[in-house]
Amino acid sequence: MVQEKNKNIPTVIITRFSAIGDVAMTIPLLYSLAATNKNHRFVFVSQEFLRPIFTNMPDNMEFRGIKLANTKAKSKIEKIKSSISNYISLLKFGYRLKKEYDVVAVADLHNETKSHFLTLPFLLGKAKTVRTESKKAERKSLIDPSNSNKKAIESIFDRQKTVYRKLGFSLTPNFISLFGNEKADISPYATFMPPKGEDKWVGIAPFANHKGKIYPMPNMRQVIALLSEKENIRIFCFGNGKTEEEVIDTWCKEFNNVHSLVGKSNFEGELKIMSHLDAMISMDSANMHLASLTNTTVFSIWGATSPLAGFLGWRQSPSNCIQKNMPCRPCSIYGNKPCIYGDYRCMDIAPEDIAQRILEHLQKTP
Repeated sequence: MVQEKNKNIPTVIITRFSAIGDVAMTIPLLYSLAATNKNHRFVFVSQEFLRPIFTNMPDNMEFRGIKLANTKAKSKIEKIKSSISNYISLLKFGYRLKKEYDVVAVADLHNETKSHFLTLPFLLGKAKTVRTESKKAERKSLIDPSNSNKKAIESIFDRQKTVYRKLGFSLTPNFISLFGNEKADISPYATFMPPKGEDKWVGIAPFANHKGKIYPMPNMRQVIALLSEKENIRIFCFGNGKTEEEVIDTWCKEFNNVHSLVGKSNFEGELKIMSHLDAMISMDSANMHLASLTNTTVFSIWGATSPLAGFLGWRQSPSNCIQKNMPCRPCSIYGNKPCIYGDYRCMDIAPEDIAQRILEHLQKTP
């Protein structure tokens, strides 16, 4: 049954699917948008498993999740069947939202097939639909090895602002952290989190979905070795799955004050822990964006990809991007292309340099 109260408030549907980091990047401006426009309701639609990221939402915002079939690691026929099933589910979900809410606007922050099916029911009616620009030409130019004058693409955040502006909304980008000006309560995790005294806490998220975005494990081990030599530094490693857990467990056994957080909590728990970090070392990956949502300084390592593509974390400083200046970089927007040389030389960055950057930052941290 349609809730009548939902029909009394002008509602904006906002959608973004794809990778965890991409969805996390919607939060700063989305929360700011809701806070600035109190007379509207903002309903964000994405995959259900991402619900824990959307903690401490503004009062006039909702998260609506949908469960979609995984199309990866399947045969071609199975992938087609799963994709068709997903598109049908998204179309039905869109009609359900249209029936339930007084939808006056739709912001498609993805602009691909899944979001097209979800927003299709709103194309006929009073709701205005605006989709984000894909910047395909700019992306192609950025990864062109013959291009010697590579320019930064408009950031994801600026593209989101453009969508909201075209829908007629203004916003004040005042998002600081999912936890406001405070640190999150991590007392529920006392069984595996040591108390924080005068120690400096450093998070390390050494993994990513593609090889071109991963700093070599032997080198990261050396970074950990250098940092763990300092008695006042505790290192917390983030990862997911058995393989990553095994790598991290090896480091925990080998070095002092190194802790594994693999499998210890969900997204919300990891975000709470991140809010207490003095620094995070991350790849160009979801953890860079998750840490950014907690107002944590991230030192991000970039190989095949580049912050020029517009995916740097919310309010992260370009000066904290660790990367090599090479004519072949970036060779990929998402890091999923194999290295043309076969050795991923873009990741040949000295562990000593990374460790020193962290130590210098910690010395400045109260």
